Amino acid sequence: MKEVVKGVIRFQQEQQPARQGLFDELAGAQAPDTLLITCADSRIDPGLITQTAPGDLFVCRNAGNIVPPLPGYNGDIAASVEFGVAALKVKHIIVMGHTDCGAMKGAMNREAVASLPQVYEWLGYASEAAEAASQGHDNPLLAVTEANVVLQLKHLSTHPAVAAALESGDLDLHGWLYHIGSGAVTCHDAETDQFTPIAEHYANLLG
Repeated sequence: MKEVVKGVIRFQQEQQPARQGLFDELAGAQAPDTLLITCADSRIDPGLITQTAPGDLFVCRNAGNIVPPLPGYNGDIAASVEFGVAALKVKHIIVMGHTDCGAMKGAMNREAVASLPQVYEWLGYASEAAEAASQGHDNPLLAVTEANVVLQLKHLSTHPAVAAALESGDLDLHGWLYHIGSGAVTCHDAETDQFTPIAEHYANLLG
């Protein structure tokens, strides 16, 4: 906790004054282009990975970057998705998983977390990915983690605000996987159902 407090003080003394113009602009409104849904894992720093500034990303984090399907779920992630799409008018939603994900390890063996009832129930929203991808792969955890990203993209389309924006062509969905050790980011290709390096996946965008 000491390092956290010291970090806040350094921010107030150094970073805030150096970027005061940006924070003045952000003080009354936000207009992010992208909603990033990622894991609560302490090793994931969305701003660092994407090299974005405050105000660029609308970020939702939870164990396993999970988006429960609708109807039947009324938790905070549903409200955040609805607000991001319908109110903030984001143009992109990224679901970003990561390697060595504890939530995915739990999804692969939910009985191991049965003593944690809220965790056990939550990981049920990833069980389809765990069941489909955990067998017949050289790296079962990686396969499940990738499959979970794709599953959560599927779940997103059940949210009315997302479905409407997709139908009107005002929204694009992206599935990413961050590889902690190497820093690589791979992206899901819907046509091939494979994950490819980000520079390759967005070659047309990058020019």
